[in-house]
Amino acid sequence: MNLKNYYQEKLDNAQQENEHIQKRILHISLLRISIFIAGFIGLCFAYAQEGMIIGGILVATLVPFLLLVKLHNRLYHQKDWCETSIRHYKAELASLENDHSAFDGGKEWIDALHPFSLDLDVFGERSLFQFLNRTCTPFGKETLSRWLRQPLDKKEAIETRQQAIKELSKYPDFRETFRITGCLYKNNETGIKDLKTWIEAPSVFLQKKSNQWICWAVPCINILLFVLGMMDILSMSWFGLVFCSFVIASSKLVRRITRIQESYNKTLKMLSTYARLIELADKQPMESALLVSLKQKFESNQLKAPKVLGMLAKELDRLDLRNNLILYALLEGSMFWQLRQMLRIERWKQEHGTHLLQWLEALGKLDALCALGTFAFNHPEYTYPSLTDEPFVFQAKDMGHPLMPRQQCVVNDADIPQRPYFLIITEANMAGKSTYLRTIGCNYILACIGAPVCCSSLHVYPAHLMTSLRTSDSLANNESYFFAELKRLQQILERLKSGEEMFIILDEILKGTNSMDKQKGSFSLVKQLLQLKANGIIATHDLLLGELKRHFPNEISNYCFEADIQNDELTFSYKLREGVAQNMNACFLMQKMGIAIS
Repeated sequence: MNLKNYYQEKLDNAQQENEHIQKRILHISLLRISIFIAGFIGLCFAYAQEGMIIGGILVATLVPFLLLVKLHNRLYHQKDWCETSIRHYKAELASLENDHSAFDGGKEWIDALHPFSLDLDVFGERSLFQFLNRTCTPFGKETLSRWLRQPLDKKEAIETRQQAIKELSKYPDFRETFRITGCLYKNNETGIKDLKTWIEAPSVFLQKKSNQWICWAVPCINILLFVLGMMDILSMSWFGLVFCSFVIASSKLVRRITRIQESYNKTLKMLSTYARLIELADKQPMESALLVSLKQKFESNQLKAPKVLGMLAKELDRLDLRNNLILYALLEGSMFWQLRQMLRIERWKQEHGTHLLQWLEALGKLDALCALGTFAFNHPEYTYPSLTDEPFVFQAKDMGHPLMPRQQCVVNDADIPQRPYFLIITEANMAGKSTYLRTIGCNYILACIGAPVCCSSLHVYPAHLMTSLRTSDSLANNESYFFAELKRLQQILERLKSGEEMFIILDEILKGTNSMDKQKGSFSLVKQLLQLKANGIIATHDLLLGELKRHFPNEISNYCFEADIQNDELTFSYKLREGVAQNMNACFLMQKMGIAIS
């Protein structure tokens, strides 16, 4: 399948449909105006006529006018759908050209203290998260970010998620409908914390038994007084007086209920959207174990989640009737409407609230899986890694960085066959070692979250990843660059000593000290890592680290990235070669820039 043609065709269809709907909206608007004018003119001419004629004119104009209003609203919803679809397909087309700016990069999760996320550009602009993120709910976004921050470390769990992602990648219509539905309402940035706060908050109205008696007593008193008034037993003024008294009494609740409504209404209103998403999932046949288990969670007391959430949405809509002053007076005077609705909402919370977080957690996982399914669909050339539960192995063929444009991406292999084992990578300046380290790190993360990887093949063991690629100093904590790096290395050693299985990626270790200290410290560190049965990759400009292979011939391999000088020009192949780098280019570059070398 040609992905560009696929998304372009979808975009063209959405744009054509949008143009058609806008024309219909214009025609209906003109027709409504015409009916209104015709009705007004008719009433003017029939002003002196019989009531039957005036009534006929009103019916003949009002009924079609109201029907056109309903149709107009439906068309506006379809227009919103088309416009959201257009944005979606344009974003996907841009993504194929390596422009992922339309998607959220999750900058709130940038954390310099995280074991690897800052080093590997997992979050932020032009990040791995932005590359993957097609979530449409705050729960899905949080779930996907958590998966990237805490990759799986069990073979069976990863393979289970792989099966779900593979299956979802085959359902493009479902995934697109799911995302567009979720993106229709972008005013919601609230998450599970807000809903949890609402669920755990005490049911202030339901706690007082008197509130329930009031809700029964008010309509009964009104009915009794009305009947007695109709029978001329009491004056109807008693009914009016009591009715007005109830309206005045209920006004004391307005501020309190408004405060509660403002706190949670926006969050709860979004539940109708989540109900639609769950309904879409419920209608989509799914086979993989993970997807089936997620669908089974969308039930409460033998009721499907969409129906239960729909019940709450109706109660919230009914509570909103109090915003109309005329309806407020009628409903409060007759039955204490807002108190009645708050009791019904709190009863819903008591009965179904404990299930709500489970539904939204499951919905978040499904949303994140759909995002990874889209990632797999958009990269059919990527492969799913094979996993082993025997530590340690990382064997990749034709591995490229997933964030690099395909036409610029140079692929390389990697082979860490056993435990313990380290690759020592030396290079000339700008030859590609840092990109290579991030290429390995990103593909390792993708493998451990169940996603396909940018390799022709990858065989991997899921250990915990730890990196030290861009350690920085901290003025706030009064830490030097060198001390910050030592702290990171200390964390690695402590975790290894505790028995944790780790995959370690280091770049220019101990670069904050002098050459002699650096060499001595680097030799000692590598020896200690091997003694602790660690695995990983160390990149360096220090060619003397290549000597470690003589001491550990079975646990270390030397590889390099070379810079070639041909016809007084510097060229880079960015291809990994065996051995230690031979061509250093610092002096050559200095001379090219006019800096004298004596």
